[in-house]
Amino acid sequence: MPSNVLGGPLASCCYQPLTGFYRDGFCRTGADDRGLHTVCAQVTQEFLRFSQESGNDLSTPRPEFQFPGLRPGDRWCVCVERWKEALEAGCAPPVLLEACHLSALEFVDLADLKSHSVRPS
Repeated sequence: MPSNVLGGPLASCCYQPLTGFYRDGFCRTGADDRGLHTVCAQVTQEFLRFSQESGNDLSTPRPEFQFPGLRPGDRWCVCVERWKEALEAGCAPPVLLEACHLSALEFVDLADLKSHSVRPS
């Protein structure tokens, strides 16, 4: 199992809805994951609006991609660069540190992730 941003084993992000680039519940990444879906975010309405305005509608279901559409409070593996853009815009959603892939630290600071962290439920 890959490591998380804290150096431990990567925890699952969410199974309902089933998230992850590989749709296995984990924010794992690989060569075919061009978006780097490495940040486990607990999405907010503000972030969903920001993402839609940035060209990625995360609210509308897309069954052909096994995508149920997200509602505020759902956990989802988001692209690290989109999370960083949201951070810079002041609307970054909370994250579950134990479920954020270590490679996210190539793009964002651990301190920024920690300042937006939530406890596992």
